[in-house]
Amino acid sequence: MAISGKGGLFRFIAQARNGIVVESLEDKKRHVASATARVSSLEDIAIFTVDEEVPLADIFFKIHEKGEGNETISHKTATAELKSFFEELVPDYDEERVYVSDIKKVFQWYNQLQQHDLLEVVEKEEEDIDSKAAGSEDPGEKSTPDKTAEEESK
Repeated sequence: MAISGKGGLFRFIAQARNGIVVESLEDKKRHVASATARVSSLEDIAIFTVDEEVPLADIFFKIHEKGEGNETISHKTATAELKSFFEELVPDYDEERVYVSDIKKVFQWYNQLQQHDLLEVVEKEEEDIDSKAAGSEDPGEKSTPDKTAEEESK
């Protein structure tokens, strides 16, 4: 999880009386994030594109594929290079709403998760196969129930 105003990523440890106990991934120090702190789960974070929002997990997957499972470029790399690399990953990202600081966080967080072996990569091909198997009907063919409640009442 990310906590607004604090650098790096944190792991949820326990519920506290006045907030939650978190542990920094970097130095393993534990802190209490107050109930008023803006805490975001990485699953809830998305990047704005021109048409929609892309979940952070999808971007991490693209980074993982491009880097063949290794760490990616440092968040301290020159701004132009970071933006160029990010544009390869998300070509239609909204440049007005996605700031350089956001791009830096994406790369920093990915590298932190990679270093601590916390990335869970789900292969897209498996998902595609599963979704095709679940909806194996011909897309042009609509399935209808045998009898609707209205027909049964007649």
